Amino acid sequence: MTDLVERDAAAVTPSSAPTSSPPKSRLRSEAFARRLRARHAAERRFRLAGAAAVALAALMLVLLLGSIVAKGASAFLEARIRLEVTLDPAEVADRNYTALLRRALYAQFPQVTDRAGRRVLNDLLSSGAPYELEAMVAKNPALAGTTQTIWVRADDQIDQLVKGAYRRDLPESERGIGDARVAAADALLASGALAQGFNTTLFTAGDSREPEQAGIGGAIAGSLLTLLVTMALSVPTGIAAAVYLEEFAPKNRWTDLIEVNINNLAAVPSIIFGLLGLAVFLGFFGMPRSAPLVGGLVMALMTLPVIIIASRVALKAVPPSIRQAALGIGASPLQTVLHHVLPLAMPGILTGTIIGMARALGETAPLLMIGMVAFIVDIPHGLTDSATVLPVQIYMWADSPERAFTERTSAAILILLGVLILLNGAAVILRKIFERRW
Repeated sequence: MTDLVERDAAAVTPSSAPTSSPPKSRLRSEAFARRLRARHAAERRFRLAGAAAVALAALMLVLLLGSIVAKGASAFLEARIRLEVTLDPAEVADRNYTALLRRALYAQFPQVTDRAGRRVLNDLLSSGAPYELEAMVAKNPALAGTTQTIWVRADDQIDQLVKGAYRRDLPESERGIGDARVAAADALLASGALAQGFNTTLFTAGDSREPEQAGIGGAIAGSLLTLLVTMALSVPTGIAAAVYLEEFAPKNRWTDLIEVNINNLAAVPSIIFGLLGLAVFLGFFGMPRSAPLVGGLVMALMTLPVIIIASRVALKAVPPSIRQAALGIGASPLQTVLHHVLPLAMPGILTGTIIGMARALGETAPLLMIGMVAFIVDIPHGLTDSATVLPVQIYMWADSPERAFTERTSAAILILLGVLILLNGAAVILRKIFERRW
């Protein structure tokens, strides 16, 4: 009987108790933890992607600058030949400086007596070497009748040979420079009569068809004159327009239309301003082509919207309490702007102005349209003289087939980048000096 009761109880009682489901709070906490881990993982991936992007950009910048420096550093040096020149008074009077230089060069190679050999020696000297000697004698006429040790500029191929631009293991037909000239240059190098020095011509001379005589002095002067006109026109006009639109102009449809057009002009491609200058300043007004005056007018039109927008942003950043306090003590609206608002907004205005000038310095397309791509040998001295600018000079040299112009192109790019870095650095420094925090 007892066994039957136990069997019935066992049949009624389940063999194992059912497992209870986990509480909802624990499920929610586990789901939250998973989402939190996923979010942290996404943040780590985003940071890694950002760091990789910055590293890639830095690498590209280093490669670009490294390539430019590697190609352009040698342009700051030039090959020169030492000669013992006897300044015969008769030859000096006839201005036959080429014969004086060649006679001094032949004296270093007494074994060369045939015409072909001397023609090779003549090609060692730059075509501008006689002008160097003439300028030296013109500066000191008492040198006539004396013997002077001078260093004159070598030909561009000899300059490139000294800098290692030609592979000596190649045959003469593939090298680009003859074996006879290589042997003569090696002889001068062995005797110390051929050496490299700092290339002052690169900074003092204008453009030239001969690479060893070409410089960026004319382009730098043209850029400075163009920027002078640009700054004189765009800076006061842009700041005055920004002050009027931000502080005095009524808020209506006309001012809204003006603001929209200013913003649109800031985004217009620069070549459009060149076409405008070509049609208006050259075509309608008949102003001189390839002059810094016209280039400055075109650049002023291009930078004016940038200066207006930057100046308005700087004026908006001044707290309204400054205006209210000035008006509260009896200052007129004009006094409020001139004595209080404008000085406080000057850091931002200066930053926008300098950045606008830096953009104007680096532009090429609008100046090509108004003819500043002309071949200019002389350094300009006035606003109406024919001139070119540094970006256009780089463009012209990059299109030249001579090997020596390649390094001069890179050197000019380095100089332009240096000027742009200085301008942007000046903007940052001025902003730090005059910046106010409220």
